[in-house]
Amino acid sequence: MYAPFTTSPLPAQRTGPGGGTGRGFAVVDVETTGLGRSDRVISAGVYQLDPDGEITDHWYTLVNPERDPGPVWIHGLTSEVLAGAPTFPEVAAELAERLRDRVMVAHNALFDWNMISREFSRAGLRAPVEQRLCTMVLARDLRLPLPNGKLSSLAAHFGVSQRQAHHALDDARVLAEVFRPSLQLARNGGVPLPLTACVAVTDLGENAPAGPSRGSWSSSYRPSRKRPACPYPNPGRWVDGSPLVQGMRVAITGDTATDRELLEDRMIEAGLHIASSVSRLTSLLVTNEPTSWSGKARKAREYGTPVVGEDAFLQLLREVAPHPGA
Repeated sequence: MYAPFTTSPLPAQRTGPGGGTGRGFAVVDVETTGLGRSDRVISAGVYQLDPDGEITDHWYTLVNPERDPGPVWIHGLTSEVLAGAPTFPEVAAELAERLRDRVMVAHNALFDWNMISREFSRAGLRAPVEQRLCTMVLARDLRLPLPNGKLSSLAAHFGVSQRQAHHALDDARVLAEVFRPSLQLARNGGVPLPLTACVAVTDLGENAPAGPSRGSWSSSYRPSRKRPACPYPNPGRWVDGSPLVQGMRVAITGDTATDRELLEDRMIEAGLHIASSVSRLTSLLVTNEPTSWSGKARKAREYGTPVVGEDAFLQLLREVAPHPGA
């Protein structure tokens, strides 16, 4: 029997298969100038699906970020291409209407939600999204035999062809086409949809001073606190499909939408060990960019350390198994 993690409850819930979907789903992909809290959306693609997962409409727009477009070699959108595009406030109303009363579906949904929410906040608005669903989490819950968490792997599993990777509309199309069979598998197998409540970003934190926490989504820099030692020995690596176990060594790298200090507080309360680096003893690496060249991500690939996104980790934190020796 797993020990439920009840302290500081997370804004997430499980519904019955297909439950709580309102008008249906809005499958979303955004391309951005980067991964940080001050980065901007430069294109957005939305596929609207009815409650059964059938595509009813789609929409795409470029967005002028009024700044450098970032990694052009990834998304292909140059300053010249974006110069004549509308700014986010000019497309906010139309995007809002396509999201309203729908579950927002995205691959690594926490990232897309925070980028969209921040853009609405800059425009003095609130994104009209109450719940999101991460297809990385759903694929894990369905126990799909995927080699990694990439959209391309999910697409290959369902036989969906990618025509233009990192193009917001095509990525949204691919995701819409793989979500429908995923939804049916969940319903047929009685697997609850991993719906997560969306909390709007109100503190952009774009003028926060740089420091050791630079690169995280936290609203301000705070000196790291001395953490108590984990009282449990390391039970080994996390295994996909199993719960976290008290004593597991968990490392985090890259941007996190959850305040990093709050995330670490929850890990401590759950009985996990916060690892400052990745080694052969690391149980799990949490990152929203598993293919990054950060030292931790490279070490995780070298050692074969399991890797999950932040949304999936937040779900795992809800039920942490007691240590076998406890």
